[in-house]
Amino acid sequence: MPALIAGAATLLPIAYLILRATEADPATVARLVFRPRTWALFANTLALVGGVLALTTLLAVPLAWLVVRTDLRGRNVITWLSVVPLAIPGYVMAYALLGLGGHQGLLAQLAGWSVPRPSGYFGAALALSLYTFPYLFLNVRNALLGLDPALEESARSLGQSPAATLRTVVLPQMRPALLAGWLVVALYVLGDFGVVALMRYETFSYAIYTQYTSAFDRTYAAWLALMLLAMTLSIVLLEARLLGRRRYARVGGGAARRAPTSRLGARAPLAWTWVALVLGAALGLPVLALGAWMVLAPPSFETWQAVAATFGRTAALALPAALVATALALPIAVMGARVRSAAGRAVERLAYVGYAIPPVALALALVMFALRSAPGLYQTIPLVVAAYVISFLALAIGPIRSSLLQISPRVEEAARSLGRSRSAAFVQTTFRLIGRSLAASGAMVLMVAMKELPMTFLLAPTGYTTLAVRVFSRTNEGMLAEAAPFAAAVVLFSAAFAGLLLSYEGRR
Repeated sequence: MPALIAGAATLLPIAYLILRATEADPATVARLVFRPRTWALFANTLALVGGVLALTTLLAVPLAWLVVRTDLRGRNVITWLSVVPLAIPGYVMAYALLGLGGHQGLLAQLAGWSVPRPSGYFGAALALSLYTFPYLFLNVRNALLGLDPALEESARSLGQSPAATLRTVVLPQMRPALLAGWLVVALYVLGDFGVVALMRYETFSYAIYTQYTSAFDRTYAAWLALMLLAMTLSIVLLEARLLGRRRYARVGGGAARRAPTSRLGARAPLAWTWVALVLGAALGLPVLALGAWMVLAPPSFETWQAVAATFGRTAALALPAALVATALALPIAVMGARVRSAAGRAVERLAYVGYAIPPVALALALVMFALRSAPGLYQTIPLVVAAYVISFLALAIGPIRSSLLQISPRVEEAARSLGRSRSAAFVQTTFRLIGRSLAASGAMVLMVAMKELPMTFLLAPTGYTTLAVRVFSRTNEGMLAEAAPFAAAVVLFSAAFAGLLLSYEGRR
């Protein structure tokens, strides 16, 4: 029953969006959907997705190749630094870029250079790329580590040049990793609200927010949300179609081995220059920007008190969401790993639908649900927690399901043979063995919820501000120095949590 309730909750936002959108008459629907602004939003959103995918590929693929296939020194440190930008939310990256330019920007105050602030398409694409490229880097790095060098050696022995081998052997083997990384990046770009709002670039997410806040009739907002959801599902289906049913495993006996590293030699300075440019822009820029603003305008004691109070309010939303998401993920993971039925697989897939729904569309659907069916929930903390749980439930399922698949069902069968009931056998055996996975699931949801912006912005009670909302609202008003302490708190917490998870992952 908990698994079925969680699965039904995932479908609730989509049902309410469809219900609200279909209340309009066909003529109104045609006028709204086919208006020029709608197609302009579609073109802007698609262009942003394409630009971010191209830029993240340019950043991530050479970096992954350098840390896996070359003798570059400090490869483990470079790998860790390449993942740390995930701890810096996209809206903080946009804050750092905006803080550089302008007559009162950091470059003007520190060096006397007045440069235009990045905005529009270029600013949004750059900020999103610097934040999301680690997703693609991790996928490509893992694919290169698992690629059997015998395939390349066979191609070279048949007379293929290094360039032809790269084109005909290496790139096809990297196709699943590239598609998986591109899918994650594209879904994030489609659902992003903070970066496009700060950069003043109109996409579906930004238009949904402005339509929701400025218009009395929200039918157009509902249709925009459905169109954004359709784009999301189309990208998911396209990724599955492009992946196809091709086989990527080696054929024949023997074991795959690690590919030998190439000596950089005289090209080492060029490689280090590229590493410095990528990590300097993705990691050094926001850290230096935050530090510079806090030096130029030192926060007062009252400001640090406000940061601590805001941190407490943020944790008051994130902690319950992490606990509830982990509790609901457990029965869903059990159904997916232990119950060999179509119903179990369907419930597990429904949880991933919630993660695919863009946050702005999910928040709008829950607003409609609260106003129509549960007015007492409108602008309350339980509604925000429910939105977090629906959106981040899929993150909590993965570690638990992986752990369950590694535990033999015979452990519980042995306990049953000794007289334990089904539930007692599970609690006394399997539940104890997956304790660390439960903690990892809760930690992942907690870290993501602490940084969440669009759902909090639309659903939180009036006057209830979190760290993300404080950073966004002050940056949106041009108060960059005032936003710095709150942005630093988000970055420090996320970086500490990411470092903790990475160090825990490295242990046996």
